[in-house]
Amino acid sequence: MLRLRSTAPHAVLALGAFVMLLPFYWMALTSIRSPAEIFDVSLWPIPEHFDAADNYARAIGQVPMARFMLNGVIVCFGILAVQVLTAVPMAYALAKLRFPGRKLLLTLIIGALCVPMQALALPLFVGLAKAQLLNTYFAMMAPFFLSVFAVFLFHQSFRSYPDEIIEAARIDGFSEWEICWGLVLRGSLPSLAAFAVFSLVAHWNDLYWPMIVVSDTNLAPPPLGMLFFSDVESGANYGALMAGAAIITAPMVLCFLLARRHFIAGITMTGVK
Repeated sequence: MLRLRSTAPHAVLALGAFVMLLPFYWMALTSIRSPAEIFDVSLWPIPEHFDAADNYARAIGQVPMARFMLNGVIVCFGILAVQVLTAVPMAYALAKLRFPGRKLLLTLIIGALCVPMQALALPLFVGLAKAQLLNTYFAMMAPFFLSVFAVFLFHQSFRSYPDEIIEAARIDGFSEWEICWGLVLRGSLPSLAAFAVFSLVAHWNDLYWPMIVVSDTNLAPPPLGMLFFSDVESGANYGALMAGAAIITAPMVLCFLLARRHFIAGITMTGVK
């Protein structure tokens, strides 16, 4: 009975991991299969005809995949940089400064987490269209410059930073900006890493907003680029489509693997006071 209790959680976790990883495995497997084997239900990792070179060559050659990836990097890191620059001071003020209306502002931020992007899409599109900013990097990035999730996440992390250190820094002549960026944020690097993973993955995989504001192929981020690639292929060559999907998925997997320790620590410690 004791052995069953100790192995049951691991069995459940293993089953969950299998379910989560199966689509990625199927994507990778399909990307190296020949067209005749695409609909084979077998999960055997070695196909009868190895067509990886042809599939990946089609994915890279028929559309400007490198351009799509570069666009994704520009958009994702541009959004992340502005989100951090705006969210960190706001979170510091809400967590460590005392001023009238602080609790009301925090309540509004939590309430804003419930507002979906789709509810704001029409006024944002109209505003960008009137400003003649459609088909630009700015149009893809602007709606996400202010992240209420980032403010909430950093606020929860900054709350645990010792007030005594902040008071000592003030006595030593540190400004609030120096305390915020040089001390408090430096002590919350796991939270910063966790938010960076959230932000990069969310905007790298975003298709909804780029599909609305971008029609120029040269500005398409990876998901929209894959939609253009699907149009070129007419949905017939699933091996090449899965090869393209594998190419644009690989950077996010690598990003998570490199930051997984900080990511887990940031999520675990966010609610600790």
